[in-house]
Amino acid sequence: MTWLQRYRLRHFLQFSFWVAPVGCMVAAVIVRGAVLRLDQQTGWSWLDFTVDGAREVLGGLASSMLTFIVFALSALLLIVQLASGQLTSRIIALTFSVPMVKVSVSIFAFTYAFTLSAVGRIEGPHAPQLLVFVTLLSNVLSTAFFFWFVQQVGTNMRPIAVLQRLWETGRAVIDSVYPHSLDVATHLPSPIDVAALPASSRIIEHVGHSGTFLAFGLQELVAAAQKAECIIELLPQVGDFVTRDDPLFRVYPADSNVDEVALRLMVAFGVERTMEQDPGFAFRIMVDIAARALSPAINDPTTAVLALDQLHRLLRYVGLKQLDVGRVCDGQGKLRLLYYTPQWEDFVMLAVNEIRLFGASSLQIPRRLQALLEHLIAVLPEERTPALRQELTLLHSAVAEGYREAEDQRRATISDRQGVGGSSQPRT
Repeated sequence: MTWLQRYRLRHFLQFSFWVAPVGCMVAAVIVRGAVLRLDQQTGWSWLDFTVDGAREVLGGLASSMLTFIVFALSALLLIVQLASGQLTSRIIALTFSVPMVKVSVSIFAFTYAFTLSAVGRIEGPHAPQLLVFVTLLSNVLSTAFFFWFVQQVGTNMRPIAVLQRLWETGRAVIDSVYPHSLDVATHLPSPIDVAALPASSRIIEHVGHSGTFLAFGLQELVAAAQKAECIIELLPQVGDFVTRDDPLFRVYPADSNVDEVALRLMVAFGVERTMEQDPGFAFRIMVDIAARALSPAINDPTTAVLALDQLHRLLRYVGLKQLDVGRVCDGQGKLRLLYYTPQWEDFVMLAVNEIRLFGASSLQIPRRLQALLEHLIAVLPEERTPALRQELTLLHSAVAEGYREAEDQRRATISDRQGVGGSSQPRT
């Protein structure tokens, strides 16, 4: 199995909502058979259900569990639709991939299939008491779990819950893309030494359908480069939109005997960005939520401030990472793979620019933005501050242009981590 096939399978299992419930329904039939055999072997008789009584009770439970499933899915679809309209449509795929949602619906599907199959085994002069007991217990537990599910779905679609989940996912992606902390001695990433690369090279183009660059197999590319005794440079950055015949790889030297078909099976493309290897996408979704909240149709600056809180955390976290161009060597220390990642200025611009442009006229936004920038200037290394100071200057210019009254300008330039409410005077 190639890397691309493994990636697609993993992606399918992660984002396919129906696989787990269907698997649990199949498992329910198998478990029902095991419970029935155990009942026959042990003669379990703690209950005293008649055949007609057991069939009546289990039939009613099967109908009730089907109603639970329909209601749970309808509520989930409705809440996701409302949340995506309020926040951003990018959360739809994220919501259906949340383990809590999959596990909950899978439990309901298991209980329904188990109950329905158990009804068909209520026959003969005596009802299988253990089978009836297990069915009753599973339905009681599923009913209790249903109430928990309703609460979790409702609370997890709140803006702060979505933003918190984005922060956690974004942090994990940042750790995978930038595994090293900021080197105090060097601070800034070192550029690629072009002179050290072989003089000759050749381009390998993308021959598949146009799409967004989602991920690549790092170890597989290094192994391919080591086998061919070459250096592979991955030209597009994860998250880029790549069209047919666009440059995909540059191979050094040009006469390297590398399998081009195999290389193309080590990169994945799709219709929409994912956060698997794209640290900027978590920032992008948070900014989208803030921008939607600041639109005249929604006019909810407090949600934008909540997004700025998580952007603040994520910027500080990535600011303490070594944001170097990806260089991967083999076991002998020879350079084998080059790939490109977002740099500090990219993250700062992505996190701040659009929110400043959309929200400068809302008093909460410039105050919270100023608190964000001033805090990062104070706590991050000096080499990180030029981009932050530039954004602070642009913020002051936006406030000066957007507020005619001097008092409004003064209030808008007060650093305030709460937006409006944390402080009425500048803090020392």
